[in-house]
Amino acid sequence: MADTTDTTAAAAPRDADAGGRKPRSVRVVLLALMIAMMLAMLDNMIIGTAMPTIVGELGGLEHLSWVVTSYTLATAASTPLWGKLGDMYGRKGTFMSSIVLFLIGSALSGMAQDMGQLIGFRAIQGLGAGGLMVGVMAIIGDLIPPRERGKYQGMMAGVMALAMIGGPLVGGTITDNWGWRWAFYINLPLGVVALVAVSAVLHLPKKRAQARIDYLGAVLLTVGITAIVLVTTWGGTEYAWSSARIMELIGIGVAALVGFVFWQTRAAEPVLPLHIFRSRNFTLMSVIGFITGFVMFGATLFLPFYQQAVQGASATNSGLLLLPMLGAMLVTSMVAGRVTTNTGKYKIFPVLGSALMVVGLYLLSTMDTGTSRFTSGVFMAVVGLGMGCLMQITMLVAQNSVEMKDMGVASSSTTLFRTLGSSFGVAIMGALFNHRVQDVMAERAGALGSKVTEQSAQLDQASLAKLPEAAREAYQHAVAAGTHSAFLLGAAVAVLALAAAVFVKEVPLKGAGPKAAGDAGPEGPATARTPVAESV
Repeated sequence: MADTTDTTAAAAPRDADAGGRKPRSVRVVLLALMIAMMLAMLDNMIIGTAMPTIVGELGGLEHLSWVVTSYTLATAASTPLWGKLGDMYGRKGTFMSSIVLFLIGSALSGMAQDMGQLIGFRAIQGLGAGGLMVGVMAIIGDLIPPRERGKYQGMMAGVMALAMIGGPLVGGTITDNWGWRWAFYINLPLGVVALVAVSAVLHLPKKRAQARIDYLGAVLLTVGITAIVLVTTWGGTEYAWSSARIMELIGIGVAALVGFVFWQTRAAEPVLPLHIFRSRNFTLMSVIGFITGFVMFGATLFLPFYQQAVQGASATNSGLLLLPMLGAMLVTSMVAGRVTTNTGKYKIFPVLGSALMVVGLYLLSTMDTGTSRFTSGVFMAVVGLGMGCLMQITMLVAQNSVEMKDMGVASSSTTLFRTLGSSFGVAIMGALFNHRVQDVMAERAGALGSKVTEQSAQLDQASLAKLPEAAREAYQHAVAAGTHSAFLLGAAVAVLALAAAVFVKEVPLKGAGPKAAGDAGPEGPATARTPVAESV
């Protein structure tokens, strides 16, 4: 179906004043999009802090992991579907539907009376969250020409970093003062503000696709993604990697994804059109996005644990000690977006970002029991600089590599690959970490060491304080060894991102920069709305 030009989007570049400011309506929409992005990113960060209190009231400790897993599964499975629905039926209505679904899930989660209800309502919330991030990026793709898109997507990366920094602190404050239910209810006023702003100010054309939704493709993709996420979530924790359950899930996942790829070549309106992967840049950005997710979520999981177990930080302080990495990521993403907007060039950022990630992760792998907080902060900042160069540039280049009719699919696919990368990163780095910790504990503390870590290689502060001095010292060495192995693996994986970045072809970004905007005719930049799909 041919894409139609949105009047707001078309007006945005030509109505910009000499200072480069956007019309007020576009700025209001961008603010609403930032709120929606904050909702999607902040939720899991807040809930993580509130979980001990939730379990204390609702019980169901054995089902605790499903509160997070149900949300993650629903988000990952629905992400490509939201992108395709936006392409077929219009971005505005689809995005507003995802906000409403997220708010319904939030309200129901806050009213949950037992752990089973909370898990089910979190799944509803996750279904809505899958459309929030995709909708934000796709609407930016509609409103802003690619040449100017970098700085706005850099702002969105900044929102993500702020959510990662502030989430645990906000969650703790809300839980301590208002109760855990307000960790969900807090989404309601913010979501309503975003919903009203989008409804009143965003004017996108309504679409009506003639083709029917590819239900079979949607089911096969959902089954495949669900199986993958469950394998990475359960493998090595709930079930052994070689267990029958994990083997069954791997078989189901592979069969579903093979069937999905086969069916996408025949579907009239495929959920994930395979032709977008003919673009070298799109494929490379998918790979880089996967690896960025792999590294970022692995780092944010193991760094606080190292800081608590080895450096003696409290749970709250360990979150604050991530500031060097997240702050560097925030600043770099903003600078990368601004430079891309001013110059139209972007290849330097995937290459530089991947190289910095490799160096930073290798430096993190050298940490031991004597590493100071300042030194580890410097190492984290190097990783943050690398991730800041990659976070939104991958989305920008992916969107610039497809036609406008595939904007939603491109945005959702890039988001999905990053989500799957995070699942694999947490699972694989976690398995390596746990194995190394248990080995070192057995070597240094003998039978006592094996007994200490037989249930879990990750001890909380209370459990750590109860250990004898010798066992505690052995555990600190074991955690240092575990983080060494995990981050060394991360550095090796990041080398693949660097190799992919080298082969990125710098296709000019469409749309007017500051100079071109002044040269545009009465209809605005002719190419602003028609990014060219670059092929191999």
